[in-house]
This record gives sequence, structure tokens and C-alpha cells, in this order.
Amino acid sequence: MIDPDKRKAMYLLHTEGMGIREIARRLGISPNTVIAIIAQKGVVPKSDREDKVRIDPELLIRVHHECEGRIQRVHEKLTEEHGIEIGYSTLTRMIREMDLGKSQNKRCAKVPDQPGVEMQHDTSDYRVRIAEKMVRVIGSLLYFRYSKVRYLKFYRFFNRFKMKCFFHEALSFWGYGATVCIIDNTNLARLRGTGKNAIIVPEMEAFAKQYGFEFVCHEKGHSDRKAGNERGFFTVETNFFPGRKFESLEDMNRQAFEWATVRMANRATGKTGLIPAKAFEFEKPYLTKLPPVLTPPYLFHKRGTDQYGYVLFDGNFYWLPGQSRYDVSVLQYADRIDIYHRRELLAAFDLPPDGVRNQVFVPKGYPNPPQQPKYRKKPATEEEKKLRALDDEVDGYLAFLKTQKGVQWHQSIRALYGLYQKTTLPLFVKTIKRALKYHITDMKTVERIALLQINAAHYQLPLVEIDVNLHDRDTYREGCFSDEVDLSMYDQMMEEEDG
Repeated sequence: MIDPDKRKAMYLLHTEGMGIREIARRLGISPNTVIAIIAQKGVVPKSDREDKVRIDPELLIRVHHECEGRIQRVHEKLTEEHGIEIGYSTLTRMIREMDLGKSQNKRCAKVPDQPGVEMQHDTSDYRVRIAEKMVRVIGSLLYFRYSKVRYLKFYRFFNRFKMKCFFHEALSFWGYGATVCIIDNTNLARLRGTGKNAIIVPEMEAFAKQYGFEFVCHEKGHSDRKAGNERGFFTVETNFFPGRKFESLEDMNRQAFEWATVRMANRATGKTGLIPAKAFEFEKPYLTKLPPVLTPPYLFHKRGTDQYGYVLFDGNFYWLPGQSRYDVSVLQYADRIDIYHRRELLAAFDLPPDGVRNQVFVPKGYPNPPQQPKYRKKPATEEEKKLRALDDEVDGYLAFLKTQKGVQWHQSIRALYGLYQKTTLPLFVKTIKRALKYHITDMKTVERIALLQINAAHYQLPLVEIDVNLHDRDTYREGCFSDEVDLSMYDQMMEEEDG
């Protein structure tokens, strides 16, 4: 843009008789520009467009309110109902200039940063690689606002019980808690209402009271009220996950514990260079010290014992010593279970690692029981190995079968292994090859294919070998001369039923 004083100078020089080329050379401006400015007599032209769209501010405010701030809908109503043709970008600029969207994006009220007053909690979902497999985990983060210390742990799922266990573990580690914990409007702690009108679930309110704090929900849409916690999750994504490998969920939590409570606690943060661990030592006198004895959160379950003394809980079997078989009470803690009968502790077990199922656990100091649980699932690992080793066609069919949804894997393996034992190997391989060709997953259909193959090719089933010296065995001779079984009691029972 040419300065207004320079414009006037160009026009005056022209009126005094100086040529256009000379003016352009002296002022370093294009001759065409000089010609245009002289034609305008050195005056800055008005930049208002004749076709500029003008909207009544009151109309725009009213439509914006009717559409609840949805600019796309505002654009549609102005065009369709009021006949105002306006570009979408122009409309958004006008709304910004009028500060109509300011109320929606208004920052929450600033709260003074005081020691001992506030901590923040939230959760965040992640998809991470654990043992070469992508899985979904939920990160739970507790953050002390003043000192910036934090506690991080990951879960497969997160419910109210997990939330209690996390707070107990985190606050027990630090030994102190703030008077207020800021949370979002999660239904894990909130009964109804939002923000300042939120009512906390009585169960969670009583739980927090034991640790000397209370839950407070921030206003809806004001996640920046717990900005320190949100920033913590960003740091998890950019600093904790990159370059780390996890063999299991337990391995991930061990690394998360060290990262949050050691590495990040002793690293300077922000422009101030504050070290969270040192700031926490300063903040301790202002925090609420936890009671010396706190009962960990637990869930109560009723269970029965099978005939061999096993209690089924969360997919695993826990053996109880003794001969008595009765209903028991199972208290589930974060990392263990205690089994009671009439207030007497029968046994305590550490919970197995994540994902362990269908296993038997025995109390410490006891030998393994001779019997297996009545309802324990029997894996078909050995049968699968034998089938895969038979032929490439069989191995290919099992690989196909494993990718199909709705297939009961172990039952199918046992059915195939049973068919293999009843037929010759060439017939079995030919049957499986045909089943793979037509993508058959139903085991009864596979058996019918084998029967069709027998009928079509006149296969002969293998003959059962009979020992010709059977009659010479001692057990046979002993059985021949034993007394016949007395079945009269069953005849009497049948007569009583008929009568």
C-alpha cells in the first residue's frame, strides 16, 4: 500500500510539470502505479465494495441464538428463510467480530494455585501394543495441582470399583491428599446434575470422606478446569509411550509407576523449573495426612464349592483345604481375594496376571489336590498339535477355521480329532480337503462328507484287533467263575413305580 503522503507528493510533482517516468524513477515506483495515483489526484480511494453483504446485527444475533450457535445452521437459515446470500467464511468472520461464539468457548474462571487445596483426576483411552498385539487400555491419572506430582496406572476396563482402588493406591503411596478433587461429569462419581449442580453418588462421597477430600465436578465444556491433568495425558502420549515396549499389562504399569513417581517427579517442569518432588515436600504441611489404617476397597461375592473343594471366581479355580463343602463369601480386593465362611478366613489368594483364565490355584503350603475342578474347561492343545502334524491340508483347514467367527474352537478340534481316530489317514485328509474347498465349519457336515467319501470310494473302516488269547487271561478266567450280579433290587423299584 502506498503511503498517503507519497500519493500527494506524486500528484504535486505532476502538476508542477515533472514527467511520469521521472517521478517513478525518483520514488522507485512503477510508472503504471504513478499513472493510477495521478488519475485519483493523490487521494486514497475508498475500499468499500458495492456488492458487500450487510446483515442486520439484531437479526444475526437472533438467528445465532435460535440455532444454538451452530454456524452451519445459521448459514442455512439466513440463505433459505431470509434470502441473504453470504459466503460461509464471511459469516464466520462476522460472528467472530461480534463475539457471538465467545460464550461457548469462554475460559473457566481462574482459580488461585494454593498448596494443599486441589488435586485432579481423569481417565483417557489408548490403543497400545502389548506383546505384539494392539489392545485398548484406559489410563487413570491423579494430579496434584500445586506440586505437579502425579500417579498413573492402566486398566483393561474402568468402573467405580476400579476408581476406588486407584485412589486408595495413589493416595496411600503419597500418604497425603488435597481437600478437593476436580473431576469431569463422569457417572462413576456423579449421581445427577452437572458442574456446580452435580450431586455426588453417596457411596463415592462416603469413600472420599475417609481420605479427607470431596469430589467436585467442573462445569460442562470446561475441561480446562483440570488443565494440569489434561496436559498430563498429553505428556503420556508424547513421552511415556514412544520408544517403550510392554510385555504385559503388569509390565506397562511397572514402567508407568517408575515414569510418573520417579522420572517425572524429579524432572523440572515448565519455565519456572519447578521440581514436583521438592514442591510436594513443601506442600505436605498443607495437605491432609491419611489415617494410619485404611481398609482397602473390596467387593463382596457369594460362591459355592464343588464336590472337590474348588471355588470358581473370575474364570479361575481356587481350592479350599478340608473336607467340608459349603457356600462361601469372597472378598475381592484390587490384587487379591479372601475367602470366608461364617466370618472365618479359609484362604487368601493373590489374583493372577491379566488375561489368565481356567487355571487352578492352591493356598501356600498345601500340595496340589489330586482331583481337578468339576467344571474346568479342558483345552485341546495336544489334539491340535497332532492334527496339524498330519498333513498340510489339515493344517490349512485349521488355520481357516480359526479365522471364522462363531466357531467353538476347542469343541471343533475335539470333533475333528475324534473323526481322525475313527477313519484312515487318506480318508481323513481327503475329507478335510473337501471341507476346506467349500469353507465348511460345521463339524456334523464334515462327518457327513466323510460318510459320502466312504460310500463313493468303498472305503473299509479299519478292523478292530482281537486278541486270540483272550480266554487264557487270568482276568477273563476270574470273571467267568464270578457270581452273577443281583439286579432284583432294580426289579423291585420298577414294580413300585408301576404300582
